[in-house]
Amino acid sequence: MKVSVDRALCYGSAECAHRAPDVFAFEDGYGVVRPGHEESADDPRVLEAVEKCPSQAISLR
Repeated sequence: MKVSVDRALCYGSAECAHRAPDVFAFEDGYGVVRPGHEESADDPRVLEAVEKCPSQAISLR
């Protein structure tokens, strides 16, 4: 599974970067998936970030 952040939904709480800093970064006021970490959907910290994202901008496919 791949993890991604929808910038149209993200409002910049930085919860993802706080919960899984090696997978997510906070750039230009938005959460982003760090290059090379798109396949990190199995990481428990990523699953927590998905669950706790206040804007529900993180998705797993």
